Amino acid sequence: MSVFDQFSLEGKTAIVTGATGVLGGAMAHGLAAAGAKVAILGRRAEKAQEVVDAIQATGGIALATPADVLSTDSLNIARDAVIAEWGRIDILINAAGGNMPGATILNDVTFFNMKEEDYDGVVKLNLHGSLLPTQVFGEVMVEQGSGSIINISSMAAARSLTRVLGYSNAKAAIDSFTRWMAMELAQKYGAGLRVNAIAPGFFVGEQNRAFLLNPDGTHTTRGQTIIDHTPMGRFGEPDELVGTAIWLASDASKFVTGVIVPVDGGFSVFSGV
Repeated sequence: MSVFDQFSLEGKTAIVTGATGVLGGAMAHGLAAAGAKVAILGRRAEKAQEVVDAIQATGGIALATPADVLSTDSLNIARDAVIAEWGRIDILINAAGGNMPGATILNDVTFFNMKEEDYDGVVKLNLHGSLLPTQVFGEVMVEQGSGSIINISSMAAARSLTRVLGYSNAKAAIDSFTRWMAMELAQKYGAGLRVNAIAPGFFVGEQNRAFLLNPDGTHTTRGQTIIDHTPMGRFGEPDELVGTAIWLASDASKFVTGVIVPVDGGFSVFSGV
């Protein structure tokens, strides 16, 4: 096998949760371009179908499997649909997640008046929203004896960022979950099962656009602070996550498990000095 063939995803089946979002959608398109059949999992059926249509328009193979990552019942239905259509599950990207205003320490919300249910909500969305799909789809991988699970961490997991308390705590838990699952699956079920994570730096998406950019496209004060602490001096582009996702999903990384890979323009290594 040539080094280039190792990166091919031909014959593999992938599930991408949160695939109707900017970053999840970019990775879903990338996996399809690398040859994988991709199940598009999101809560909104019409949005999932839009992503499928876009992938199919470029010659890829995709299937809409709308589901809620916090509902085991709906995840089981999605799993059964993928197995019925393609017979196996080789790749899972847990891209569903995000922040919530109630767990963000900003304006009238302080650490001392933050509501417990808001904190619990963002932790549940990010941590449980990766744990439950891993249980449902990972069990299929165990039966096969092979599979690659890719979680989505964040710079907020490793660096202390102001404001985003709940999100930071949840993503730090994702890092721990990634390492624990890598150990658990390899030791108990075989070396063909791998779990890794990607830690994006700052990418402009639907949720954070207003925090990073003004209506005229210039940087907000917070956005400029981030740029000033990113050696490459810019925000990431969604497609710049694709190469790392393909590497972790493919045989090119078959001896890699339990790592969290920063894709951050150098943010994680810069002290600001």
